[in-house]
Amino acid sequence: MNNSVDVVVIGAGQAGLSAAYHLRRAGYEPGTGFVVLDHAPAPGGAWQFRWPSLTYGKVHGMYDLPGMRLTTDEADAERPSSEVIPAYFTRYEHAFDLRVVRPVHVTAVRDGDDGRLLVETSAGTWSARALINATGTWDRPFWPRYPGQETFRGRQLHTAQYPGPEAFAGRRVIVVGGGASGVQHLLEIAEVAAGTTWVTRRPPVFREGPFGEVQGREAVAMVEQRVRQGLPPRSVVSVTGLPLTEAMLRAREKGILDRLPMFERITPDGVAWADGRHVEADTILWATGFRAAIDHLAPLRLREQGGGIAVEGTGAIRDPRVHLVGYGPSASTVGANRAGRAAVRDIKALLTAAPASPLAPAYSS
Repeated sequence: MNNSVDVVVIGAGQAGLSAAYHLRRAGYEPGTGFVVLDHAPAPGGAWQFRWPSLTYGKVHGMYDLPGMRLTTDEADAERPSSEVIPAYFTRYEHAFDLRVVRPVHVTAVRDGDDGRLLVETSAGTWSARALINATGTWDRPFWPRYPGQETFRGRQLHTAQYPGPEAFAGRRVIVVGGGASGVQHLLEIAEVAAGTTWVTRRPPVFREGPFGEVQGREAVAMVEQRVRQGLPPRSVVSVTGLPLTEAMLRAREKGILDRLPMFERITPDGVAWADGRHVEADTILWATGFRAAIDHLAPLRLREQGGGIAVEGTGAIRDPRVHLVGYGPSASTVGANRAGRAAVRDIKALLTAAPASPLAPAYSS
């Protein structure tokens, strides 16, 4: 392995694989021109960690990776998405000889003395002229803090730990969160639980009818505006509303989707509101989303006062060597594909304009 390359790609989910594909198309060779580092034990990105009841048929808006279709034989709607998509990613990595290095944990990205970037990892250090960060959000589940949380005698878990509905049979469950995952969990758990309570910070927005191209562009534009301002990104899905499916209509008729506002505090046996209302529970499921996994970029000081990294297109405004794909407006499968292509185009222009500097061996064990 040559640890001095033109481009390091961090992450081998949809965004990272798209970037790697376009790097190959642009003439960069794996192992010498670029390297893909992935901390997961196997291909599949975050999909390999999804709960078993999330079948491929329930996946919203999965797009093919560039250059290779997900075949109908692979895309069985009844199979778990944690099987279908990793198998597809495995085939993709082999077909394009992407040579993903795993499992490798990236600890920090720093400036080198020669204008290059040093990517420090659990397996040594890579030196690169540019970086594509495609680390997604799965490793940064967001856990809100509420008074009394440490006193709760039941179980608390996050979407990232969701094992499927069977684990909640006969339990009284509070589901916190108004996103797509929260609703999916709620509908599944309600079939087996002794009782469910749905709590959200804001009133949920339900969307009826098809979600067209115009609405999609408007949603992406909202997220793009946030990242240009250096604010923490919201996912595109979070601003599109909840599609009102037949299953959701049935659940609404049964009262399962009767939502309560956020509680004020957590008690040993449930949650309480300021008006004196109290709901008893055995389990609190926090379907409260994720944050961008970008802590390893901290040494580069890319964050703005608003807490996010200001991005124009895919490039960090503070450092044109660093591109973020699967971040903000590209945090969807179709968005990740487009962002991977755009990042490679801009990086190739940057590296062509700036000749490579002499380099001493950067690897250290």
